Amino acid sequence: METMERVSRGGVRVLLTTARAVLERTRIPGALRRMRVELRKGELRRLAELVAQLEAMGFERVPMVDDVAQFSVRGGIVDVYGFGMADPVRAEFWGDEIVDLRQFDLDTQRSTRSAEHALILPVDVKAVDATGASERTTLLAMLPPDTVLVEPEGTHIEPELRRSWEEANHHIELAQRRGEDPAPRDELFEAPDRVLADLRAMGTVRLVPAGTGAAVDFGLREPEAVDRDIRELRRLARDHTPTIILCDNAGQAERLEELLADDGVGASSAALTVGVLQGGFVVPPMSGSRGLRVLTDHEVFRRERRIRRKRRYATGVALDTIDLRVGDYVVHLEHGVGIYRGMETIVVGQSTLEVAVVEYEGGDRLNVPLYRIDQLERYRAASDVTESTPPPRLHKLGGKRWAQQRDKTRAAIREMTVELLDLYARRKVATRPPHVPDTPWQKQLESSFLFEDTPDQRTATVAVKRDMESTRPMDRLLVGDVGYGKTEIAVRAAFKAVQSGRQVAVLVPTTILADQHARTFSERLADFPVRVEVLSRFQTAKQQLEVVAALADHKVDIVIGTHRLLSPDVVFK
Repeated sequence: METMERVSRGGVRVLLTTARAVLERTRIPGALRRMRVELRKGELRRLAELVAQLEAMGFERVPMVDDVAQFSVRGGIVDVYGFGMADPVRAEFWGDEIVDLRQFDLDTQRSTRSAEHALILPVDVKAVDATGASERTTLLAMLPPDTVLVEPEGTHIEPELRRSWEEANHHIELAQRRGEDPAPRDELFEAPDRVLADLRAMGTVRLVPAGTGAAVDFGLREPEAVDRDIRELRRLARDHTPTIILCDNAGQAERLEELLADDGVGASSAALTVGVLQGGFVVPPMSGSRGLRVLTDHEVFRRERRIRRKRRYATGVALDTIDLRVGDYVVHLEHGVGIYRGMETIVVGQSTLEVAVVEYEGGDRLNVPLYRIDQLERYRAASDVTESTPPPRLHKLGGKRWAQQRDKTRAAIREMTVELLDLYARRKVATRPPHVPDTPWQKQLESSFLFEDTPDQRTATVAVKRDMESTRPMDRLLVGDVGYGKTEIAVRAAFKAVQSGRQVAVLVPTTILADQHARTFSERLADFPVRVEVLSRFQTAKQQLEVVAALADHKVDIVIGTHRLLSPDVVFK
């Protein structure tokens, strides 16, 4: 829907599509002209009509907008979040006039910036059908006359068009057998011959393999395979072809530069820079030119690039407030446990104010302005209340019970704080020999990681190694989601400790996890003289005794195990 709207107004520069898509004749463009809603600051529009139109367009009416395809109404304020919007929009009405239009943040529900215009598109195909739009059009008919068609290598447009045409007839027959009354094929799809004629009328660029007689030959070829062979990479970097190596980040470029220069010959002539390409290429030498070679660190180390969605975090607001539903139990910092009754708009002086309403014992209500909503946190969802988990006792506005509970909690926290201060004071004066700085092996291990380091991984790795190179014992907690690289940081830290002549114990809660970590550590350290062993109930008594003896003799560098590692017979040298 969003793409069709952008195509209809010429807002798409590059469009990726399929043969079936160019065959279809759709009512969406006409429906978009009828159903699209444009809100502008200062325009006149009846609030009731806007609400009815949003519901007809397939939007879900909710107490508070927290996802796309939703809208909410609180007094004269309408929040709406549609497809194609970068951020949800809040329209404030004064009578029939939109007096304010602004974007807001889903997490905090706070306004972020003003907006002069908001375009709202339908969210449901059924809503489009309900418009009664009769005319159908094709995607090709919506494209400008100077459109250039690009056919990638291996594209077979005509066979695919004809196959889709025949499949359409088959699906129509199946629908008729089910008692449905589908439109004729000629109404739903353009004939393949007509589509092919329209495509041939376009300017066309066909991409073909090199050396097949193309009209334009760029002369590019794939780069030489390196496959983690640093010697081969050094040879390529010092031949007569200028070489550029693209790295994911400055730290990776620094490590790779040190590896290239670690042969005693001197600095490499290759240029290392931070940049991103799907893959490298080579421009062969031509008359008067030495050519060009471009490599990526992913090709050098045979690793994959992981694309992660940027995660959004709430700032300045309790995270649980974004999940509040009417009826949930909440805790207010100053007044205690109450019941969340939803959002309302109240009049204060000459202006309106959005508030969260919290009900307390006896029916008393507290209005919490949105700018103070950080004082609220969810205590328990209404759906969590069962016979086995009764609802919490509500506090009374102005009562003493909540203040007493809070004072007791503060006293307990102070006591715990004193204990922690004493513990950390003793840790602060403790010393131990520092671990060695990074060696070439350490840099080689980190550079061989099969995936791109995340920014958090790089930060954590630097912090952990800085702690290890200090004379103070490390006291660091590493927290992260599953699959975000905590184990890799542990591998790097363990390898640094082994190179410092220490032994490493990795304590895990389950035998399954011990086995998984053992495989991970062994695979990552396979290229280095490091012995990794496991100590858990998966080993026989004889095998455990052999591991314990090897630990005592410092023949084992890294041991991974469960609570068995805490047994009295386990001694490190």
